Amino acid sequence: MQGTREIKRRIKSVQNTRQITKAMEMVAAAKLRRSQERAEQSRPYAEKMREVIASIAAGSKGMKHPMLISREVKKTGYLVITSDRGLAGGFNGNILRKVVSTIRERHKSQDEYAIFVVGRKGRDFFKRRNYPLIGEVIGLSDYPTYADISQLASKAVGMYADGTFDELYLVYNKFVSAIQQVPTEQKLLPLEQVSVEEKTLSYEYEPSSEEVLAELLPKYAETLIFSALLDSKASEQGARMTAMGSATDNATEMISKYTLMYNRARQASITQEISEIVGGANALS
Repeated sequence: MQGTREIKRRIKSVQNTRQITKAMEMVAAAKLRRSQERAEQSRPYAEKMREVIASIAAGSKGMKHPMLISREVKKTGYLVITSDRGLAGGFNGNILRKVVSTIRERHKSQDEYAIFVVGRKGRDFFKRRNYPLIGEVIGLSDYPTYADISQLASKAVGMYADGTFDELYLVYNKFVSAIQQVPTEQKLLPLEQVSVEEKTLSYEYEPSSEEVLAELLPKYAETLIFSALLDSKASEQGARMTAMGSATDNATEMISKYTLMYNRARQASITQEISEIVGGANALS
């Protein structure tokens, strides 16, 4: 059995770790509330823009915009959202495994796809494995603004518009709750999902509906990217809070285990000392 001094050292070490994980859990919980609010606040704007685009598309039957039309797929773009930091359970691992699995199923060579990535974890993962990485954003704050990713989003959408890609997918962790984040793949371009069965409102456009649509479609795609980023940030905080909560519980369990070991070792030591005293007394008698 280990000595009492070694066991006490381990108990102290685990107690220090528990203090850190508990603090990180509380910080993540506070950040989660704000991140969740920002993600929810972004949705009405994207939905209203979708409504306007759908109205234009439904009212202009003869109008064909490249971002609304499917074409033969020769090359695919993937925009993957990860985090800059770890200690968030399976948050990054799950999304990266999904991307790798999807690429292996769909593509035979690296000439058929390219990757944009948000987050240091994803950037490092793809660089180490020599994936075709053509755009990255790292070092984002916990509360990013649209300006932080506008250049990357504009580049991704622009490369679809100019024909470099024939489709563009968004891959991120969708926030469901603090304990549930779902790795999600969303087909960003072409924007086939904006079509509607009926027009709820009638709009008048200046200078023309075609020009307004041409201006709105890229902005809408970029808005969806930013909305996914906010969802991912909320998911990250939820995953980190859950992971740190589990780590705190495990540390508490280890402390109980080591405390029991310490008490047993101490009891054995005392028993041994008593036996030695009794043995010494018997030898003198």
